[in-house]
Amino acid sequence: MPLYHTEDQAMLKDTAAQFMKTEAPTAHFRKYRDMNCKDGFAHDLWKQFGEMGFAGILIPEAEGGLGLGHVEAGIVLEEIGRNLTPSPFLSTSVAGVAALKAADKGLRDRWFPGIASGETVLGLAIDEGAKHRPERIAMKAERSGNGFKLTGKKQFVVQGASADMLIVAARTGGSAGETQGLTLFAVEKDAARLSMEAARLVDSSMGAHIGFDGVEVDGGAVIGEVDNGWAVLTKLLDAGRVGAAAEQVGVGSGAMDMTVEYLKQRKQFGRLIGEFQALQHRAAHLYSEMEVARAAVLKAQQMLDEGSDKAELMVAVAKAKAAQATGLSVKEGVQMHGGIGMTDEYDIGLYMKRDRALAEFFGDANFHADRVARMHGY
Repeated sequence: MPLYHTEDQAMLKDTAAQFMKTEAPTAHFRKYRDMNCKDGFAHDLWKQFGEMGFAGILIPEAEGGLGLGHVEAGIVLEEIGRNLTPSPFLSTSVAGVAALKAADKGLRDRWFPGIASGETVLGLAIDEGAKHRPERIAMKAERSGNGFKLTGKKQFVVQGASADMLIVAARTGGSAGETQGLTLFAVEKDAARLSMEAARLVDSSMGAHIGFDGVEVDGGAVIGEVDNGWAVLTKLLDAGRVGAAAEQVGVGSGAMDMTVEYLKQRKQFGRLIGEFQALQHRAAHLYSEMEVARAAVLKAQQMLDEGSDKAELMVAVAKAKAAQATGLSVKEGVQMHGGIGMTDEYDIGLYMKRDRALAEFFGDANFHADRVARMHGY
């Protein structure tokens, strides 16, 4: 497929861009950061996501959603990144929905309507350490009656403290380091013996450290098949990774646009600093890197929507490239702004912090570069 949007996708981009710019620009982010909001996002805004159709973008039409694909979800995510819009869209409407598509009808009917309306928030309880290493999951899920008993801890669960339901990856067999023996569960927020410690992340979004002290769930809470959850987890992670990459492209593009505008306005030694050739070269290099990242992300989205057997490889390429390009964008942005780039008064530092969080979500650039090498047999 060509690496550009169709007419309908371009219309969606215009709609999403206008919505984020009007309803949730960086000033909105600052407001909820400065008020020390316990959730880190506005629930009223999340309901507006539902009214606009964004929240149900990946949910099938027959189940109350728009029935669109990862390309369209990525369009929304890029505008979220460009405006630093705080929302549970990535964890809930993208990664969460990708997992729930593999659930039985009972779970889908239970959660899809609330997600589509912007009333339900999902948390992804996957990682157990400081770094994203899903194959190292050690949390136990032991059979108990007609269900399971979950015991262990999860770290850095984004929106975990405000989630209505947690998608939890636990081990029903095998040992840490193996992909076999994993099972995914839907655990409701009010489950007994579930403990929660909220934690504010570097970009001021909210995460949580969650403890499971023998949390009991019935057999209907299983998403997919017992012991064969790696297949569903892979779909969740690929959706989350390409989604995070799309949001990073938005963050990088927003930071780049802000920096270029500053170069056109700031004067030094009686000249606009944008007239200095060295800064022009750096800006041109940054632009080319962001365009390569955008193309890689779009290709990964298209391959996921097509069901290509090489989609997982392209998702790894996209996540790594988006992290590298956006990392360059925010660093160049801070440097070209000079000393004021280090102050909270200017938004460029906020973009750097968001980039740092997104770079780690679902695996950093080194993690995915290593995956690309292993998939090629190196």
